[in-house]
Amino acid sequence: MEDSKLMFDNCRENESSSNSKPPNPLAGGGHRLVASATKRSLVRHPSLVRTKLSDVSLEPRAATGDHATEYIPLLRSGAWADIGSRSSMEDVYVCADNFMSHYRSTSSNEGNHAFYGVFDGHGGKHAADFACYHLPRFIAEDEDFPRQIDRAISSAFLQTDTAFAEACILDADLASGTTALAALVIGSSLVVANAGDCRAVLCRRGKAIEMSRDHKPVCLREKERIEASGGYVDDGYLNGQLNVARALGDWHLEGLKSVDGGPLSGEPELMSTRLTEEDEFLIIGCDGIWDVFMSQNAVDFARRRLQEHNDPVMCSKDLVDEALKRKSGDNLSVVVVCFKKQPPPNLVAPRGRVHRSISAEGLKELQSFLDTLKD
Repeated sequence: MEDSKLMFDNCRENESSSNSKPPNPLAGGGHRLVASATKRSLVRHPSLVRTKLSDVSLEPRAATGDHATEYIPLLRSGAWADIGSRSSMEDVYVCADNFMSHYRSTSSNEGNHAFYGVFDGHGGKHAADFACYHLPRFIAEDEDFPRQIDRAISSAFLQTDTAFAEACILDADLASGTTALAALVIGSSLVVANAGDCRAVLCRRGKAIEMSRDHKPVCLREKERIEASGGYVDDGYLNGQLNVARALGDWHLEGLKSVDGGPLSGEPELMSTRLTEEDEFLIIGCDGIWDVFMSQNAVDFARRRLQEHNDPVMCSKDLVDEALKRKSGDNLSVVVVCFKKQPPPNLVAPRGRVHRSISAEGLKELQSFLDTLKD
């Protein structure tokens, strides 16, 4: 893994943001908020299960031991964001190539881990800022991380959601919501947790592998869960209010979320795969990117750019600029994570065997010619 890097973005100019943060529930008098969040048990609706992709080999997330022959990616990351056609910027991203050294208060010798996240706010930016700041910390400080990765990540999403609810009680001006997608690289394992319509796409030897599922209210599984939780879908919107089925925050919207559950879920859906030499890079982005890019199209575009300049920051900017050219009508933010020092190789399609045949007439003429040679 290359030099340690931590990068945040909350604005169009891609600068580090330290302003307009909601109250920190980890600081000062906020211990009551965190204590309440961490003691809550995780309530899982029966329909909230992991989606398995035939193209992705899912791995059990247990303790990451020492594997002498295990492939370890060399991580390089970059990100870019743009306000797009909107009047305000509500997207936030974070890149932490050396996750544990930045977020765990005590020194750790558990190996190199990385965290990448995209948060797409709605109804304001406070929820996105809050989740960007606290979600990775809740994961890193969980005593079961990385031994029980599923539980630690799902619990961190719930803690973030609950802590933000209590922060909103203290300051009603914080009321807002955000989708959240987190990608963690732990040794050779890639784990993606998603709540909302951000998307993660892995490039495996030029092929796009979707590592998340868009949580739209019209999706059959989400629609069934919503209706079982007392909600409804009206013209593609959850309870006629939101066009996503899962999100953090939005506690101020009546009938969507409560401490006992509700049609709007903050629980993430997790997918994972074991990285190999064939894996080239990962793209994670807000829905403004995917409104104008199909997954394979984005991989093809990013792959060509990386072959040209091999720079994940420039590649992220290229994706954002192209989305603007394609008239995306939303805020835009994207993170590109490369797994190797070298740019993606040129793929040469194998030449198929050519089967040639000769017609009966041609065979007859050939035979006649051979017969003349005998005379």
